[in-house]
Amino acid sequence: MQQAGKRKRRYGDRYDGRRLRSLDPLFGIVPYIMKRKSGASNLFGGTLDVTEVEKYIRAKRLEDLPNLGMLHFFIAAYVRMISQRPALNRFVSGQKIFARYGIQVNLSVKKELTLSAQESTVKVYLEPTDTISDIYGKVQEVVDQAKAEGDTNNTDKAARMFNFIPGLVLKNVVWVIEVLDYFGKMPKWINKVSPFHGSLFISDLGSIGLPPVYHHLYDFGNIPVFLCFGPKSKRKTISREGVIVEKKLMDYTIVMDERICDGFYFTGLLRMLNEIFRNPWQLENPPEKVVEDVD
Repeated sequence: MQQAGKRKRRYGDRYDGRRLRSLDPLFGIVPYIMKRKSGASNLFGGTLDVTEVEKYIRAKRLEDLPNLGMLHFFIAAYVRMISQRPALNRFVSGQKIFARYGIQVNLSVKKELTLSAQESTVKVYLEPTDTISDIYGKVQEVVDQAKAEGDTNNTDKAARMFNFIPGLVLKNVVWVIEVLDYFGKMPKWINKVSPFHGSLFISDLGSIGLPPVYHHLYDFGNIPVFLCFGPKSKRKTISREGVIVEKKLMDYTIVMDERICDGFYFTGLLRMLNEIFRNPWQLENPPEKVVEDVD
């Protein structure tokens, strides 16, 4: 995880993020009005033209990224967006807004595509300067390790440990963890294994032939964005010239904590996402400049 090396840690900062103090006054009040993510979630559904991305993926598979897929590309696009629009990597905790240190992407992994196969959740640590090759390597390493470990990775071990606690006691244990997290004092090892803490939870429903759902945000933890995408399909659309053309399209959904940025900022993020899908080769190189969030 990236540390707070560029800035001196101040009172009110956490080990996983620095408190933002120069936001508009309304941003400071909203977390006290909308106390939980379930009451502060905006749902968005869109469609992307994946024609150029498919060409790019086929080319890269023939080069040095044999298992490159849409999951890797979406994560790479998300990381590039954070490098230019850092508010996407904010989170709310203790009724305060923080800029997260580093980028943490959570995803579920099945050891096999069967009903009885064990499903594990893994966390990938990324940096805003990562290229798609960097991200491919980091994601594959974590996914391969999870498949090899089966139900014995650290997240599953932690879940199994908590399952040994009697229900009434566990309820109070979870409450204590939430209180500690509220004040930024939750043990770091819980943050490390928790699928509820991170920058993004992403789900590739297209790999199992399902359309993207609007997945709720977890009130526990601090994940502010949940992204799902479905299968690719050929559809007839009308071009700008008024001609009917067939394109390869993909639907996606985003559920986002609206307390981290305003609608105008989010609109710019969606424009950037579409631009990346039109020109996927830009992810080959690091961004020319990484934009840092406000104070």
